[in-house]
Amino acid sequence: MIIRIWAGQVVAGHIEEFCEVLTSKVLPQLGRTDGCLGGELLRSVTEGGHRVLVVSRWRDEAALLGYAGPMWRIRPVWSEGELRYLAHPPEVTHFTPVPAP
Repeated sequence: MIIRIWAGQVVAGHIEEFCEVLTSKVLPQLGRTDGCLGGELLRSVTEGGHRVLVVSRWRDEAALLGYAGPMWRIRPVWSEGELRYLAHPPEVTHFTPVPAP
């Protein structure tokens, strides 16, 4: 499993609207993507609450390749409509779970 974290800094005054877009449109669509095992939206409680993370779980590298293309390790995915909410393009990072001993 691979954990993908999409991070964005939201323009002041648009956090509520952007979170609504993410929860009503983006997360359901993501959940229907082959190889996506689920995801959730996190909103910062610091920095004025303008930072959001979409944390998604993926079956394997092949699933991420199918979703984000050959540059999945560095390429965030977003729709053109989402960019108006963001102060700058989003970033993406990936992690693998470490099993407890």
